[in-house]
Amino acid sequence: MSPFGRAFADGDRLEVAGAVVTLRVHRRARRVSLRLDRTRREIVATAPTPRRLAEAAAFARERAAWIAERLAELPDSSPIHPGMTLQVFGEPVRLEQGTGRAKWLAAADGQPAVISAMGEGEGYARAVILMIRRRALAVLGERTEVYAAMLGAQMPKVTIMDAKARWGSCRAGPRGAPGSIRYSWRLALAPFEVADYVAAHECAHLLELNHGPRFWAHVNALVGDERPHRAWLRAEGARLHAFGRG
Repeated sequence: MSPFGRAFADGDRLEVAGAVVTLRVHRRARRVSLRLDRTRREIVATAPTPRRLAEAAAFARERAAWIAERLAELPDSSPIHPGMTLQVFGEPVRLEQGTGRAKWLAAADGQPAVISAMGEGEGYARAVILMIRRRALAVLGERTEVYAAMLGAQMPKVTIMDAKARWGSCRAGPRGAPGSIRYSWRLALAPFEVADYVAAHECAHLLELNHGPRFWAHVNALVGDERPHRAWLRAEGARLHAFGRG
């Protein structure tokens, strides 16, 4: 029975075994099913038609033990605090308590880079993330400029986001104007080579807004075999998305 006082609808969210369960209709689905969305840290219950959403909700409740097991497999959330050492584009960065505005201190004399920020709890975390976002914009912007030039494409507008489903996205510009590329700031928490692959991937979309053979030929020409980088993101993406959410 629906707890909403009406029939279940696509996008309704329930709680089962401490997890968020989102109901979805997928016309090509042949049966009711459950899957774990590791990035969003939630369960998706899929039904072939709206009429079977109640069946999908009931199936999720029946599989409460399975849901609890899948949640236990997810990496713990990572609260941000002074004393932590992060890997930013594969290089160590130490977090310190500071005064005044948050700042990034470059590595020097064999010591790692430092993010110095004031405050505590969520305020401290926001300041640290702001520094990482700025670093992400600088590095990914520079790599975008390099790859756009290699492809003979106009330099796109580059921005940073915190999407839960994509590491990057590319839009063509209107009537020959420069396009735009958005990157997840969490790519800064990945090895440089992995983030660099995403930059090459999105730049290849400046020429090919698809994933056809010519698109992958551009990517391979820029960074070689992309498969290890894609595999890394599949394996470690949930950990990157857990960072700072505790």
